[in-house]
Amino acid sequence: MIEIGAKLTVEKTVTPELTAQMAGSGMLPVFGTPFMTAMMENAAASVLQQYLEEGKGSVGTHLNVSHDAPTPVGMKVWAEAEITAVSENGKMIDFAVKAWDEKGPIGAGTHTRAIITNDRFLSKCNSKLDQ
Repeated sequence: MIEIGAKLTVEKTVTPELTAQMAGSGMLPVFGTPFMTAMMENAAASVLQQYLEEGKGSVGTHLNVSHDAPTPVGMKVWAEAEITAVSENGKMIDFAVKAWDEKGPIGAGTHTRAIITNDRFLSKCNSKLDQ
């Protein structure tokens, strides 16, 4: 059973490859929003995966976040995801997501993931190539 309140944190050091400049989401060499949101999604997927049967996974369906403060190259960043709700049918999972650097909060928001059967999902995806 998926536990409301379960949390997981992931950590990275900002490198030149993780900047807005490299992602194409901005022109400056600061921690890029796409990388912050990817860390949030990674934390959410990872905390959820421990509750799933073999062959099951999850995919992100919604992400609503703010990126509130810049982080320079060389500084550590953390992203945390906390399970806040499970749908009645148990297939949709909601998360609170937050991010920090060494000086304080840099972003926060919500995220939703859908539980999927990996093989079925990939088969449906790849069938687009046959059309």
